[in-house]
Amino acid sequence: MAKKFIDLMDTTFRDGFQSVFGGRVLLNDFLPAVEAAKEAGITHFEFGGGARFQVPFFYLNENAFDNMDKFREIVGPDANLQTLARGVNTVMLDTGSRELVDLHARMFKKHGTTTIRNFDALNDVNNLIDSGRSIVNAGLKHEVVVTIMDLPPGCEGAHTVDFYEKILRDILDAEIPYDSVCFKDATGTANPQKVYETIKMAKKLLPEGTHVRLHTQETAGISVAQNLAALEAGADGIDAAAYPVSGGTSQPDLLVMMHAIKGKEYDFGFDFEKLLSYEATLKDCLSDYFIPPEATMVEPLIQFSPMPGGALTANTQMLRDNGMMDKFHDAILAMREVVEKGGYGTSVTPVSQFYFQQALNNTLMGPWKKIAPGYGRMVLGYFGKTPVTPDAEVVKIASEQLGLEPTTDKAIDIADRDETKSLAHWKKVLEDEGIETSEENVFIAAACQEKGITFLKGEAEVNVRKLSEMKKEEECTGMGSGNYTVVVDGQKFSVQVAEGDADIQVTAVQGETTAPAAAPAPSGEGEEIKALLPGSVWKIVANPGQSVQEGDKILILESMKMEIDVVAPRGGVVKSINVSVNDKVVEGQVVAVLG
Repeated sequence: MAKKFIDLMDTTFRDGFQSVFGGRVLLNDFLPAVEAAKEAGITHFEFGGGARFQVPFFYLNENAFDNMDKFREIVGPDANLQTLARGVNTVMLDTGSRELVDLHARMFKKHGTTTIRNFDALNDVNNLIDSGRSIVNAGLKHEVVVTIMDLPPGCEGAHTVDFYEKILRDILDAEIPYDSVCFKDATGTANPQKVYETIKMAKKLLPEGTHVRLHTQETAGISVAQNLAALEAGADGIDAAAYPVSGGTSQPDLLVMMHAIKGKEYDFGFDFEKLLSYEATLKDCLSDYFIPPEATMVEPLIQFSPMPGGALTANTQMLRDNGMMDKFHDAILAMREVVEKGGYGTSVTPVSQFYFQQALNNTLMGPWKKIAPGYGRMVLGYFGKTPVTPDAEVVKIASEQLGLEPTTDKAIDIADRDETKSLAHWKKVLEDEGIETSEENVFIAAACQEKGITFLKGEAEVNVRKLSEMKKEEECTGMGSGNYTVVVDGQKFSVQVAEGDADIQVTAVQGETTAPAAAPAPSGEGEEIKALLPGSVWKIVANPGQSVQEGDKILILESMKMEIDVVAPRGGVVKSINVSVNDKVVEGQVVAVLG
């Protein structure tokens, strides 16, 4: 009896990189592994989209579109190259207008994409209609998604088989064009029995011959069981990654899944030896990259507080970098209440970031004392309709703190009314900066905003974690005798250090200063505005000397793939902005002074 062929997509170069390294892997470092994957017979790759669109511009000083072109060049014209899109968010952190949603599809088609897997974290089908149609109209295959997970124990109201059947029926009733259907579990928490029943339901409901697949992660330790349950229910495809970016917070390993189907009636069409060679090549390519310990582990707490692998490692790295790793356990436990009161959106970008940010706020500042802007806008309806109605008290607090009324308008209609999400706006921004207004550049600017402009101006920097560079940093931490130059408040000083009991000589370096946005105000003058959480400066909104009202934005930080507004605590005049775009800030750091 012939075995059933199962289409296995290799997620190594998108979700694997995202789940382990936060996507920060340089193109030339991994290209030999792409060649090896091709030689191993792999023809279906996830090669871009999601966070792997923004990350090259943010951290690698690389153009994501150029990277996609190079990938296509290596694997040839017949490979199925797939990207990930977040409905009307496409590859952005915020919602996009219809113009931007359409431009996203056309640009990804132009740069080598075959299929776009398209999901909405809230399972709001309205967010899939325009995005799905744009994908198909651009000549791409549309893989429409139902996002799934298990709710924390004791929670109920969504994420059952009946709930997923309703979403699937809504997709069909909306007449969204699609080529395949995926059930995406970014947290890896959906229990295997529910996975089995969900795939069975879908195969019965959908037209005969519809390609149905499961995407999951190993974070909760049950991904292989989930995949086997999906295959037994009739799934036509699953996802896996190659070592060392497999398992842990990523997808199950290619070799592990090959082993798991031994003796069963399924065939991936791969050869063990060729896969071994591929994984050995990838391991060599990534040998200098620092792998966070939690990226290789199963996290039992995830079933209580569902979080995707990519978000987990991004968040723990942020906490570790800022000396806050001790807050991780409490924040994870706090997520249970945040998920329940937030309306049960699926924990996948951007909702996963909203959940963790709010959970961390609740941990650091007390329950519901400070509403994270993304979480607040979500419960108020600005990203679409949540699966169940959010907690009324949380909605009230969010409305008061953010100065926004709840809305039932479609997210894409709200975006269309926002002039800053129009193509004309971003063309004007590029013109003002003296940057070519190609469609690619317009989309880069719209999707990446200040950091996109920084890249296009040739001012981006590389920020990856490599073991060799970390070793050099460690070797430099001890200050021996000699001459050093340090910077304090923008002024350079020459420091002479001698061994023993000799005096340390400090002299100012004449005529040399750095260029901060503005010098800090003298002590005791004005009100200091501090960063509530660590992150990096995304955008500076107000300027020194500018009058602001209470609640006006002073600047915007980026933390855990979220934009965090820093606002004026009262009316006044901005005396100084104490940071620059792309600066790293820590909790409690003074970022501005208000007079």
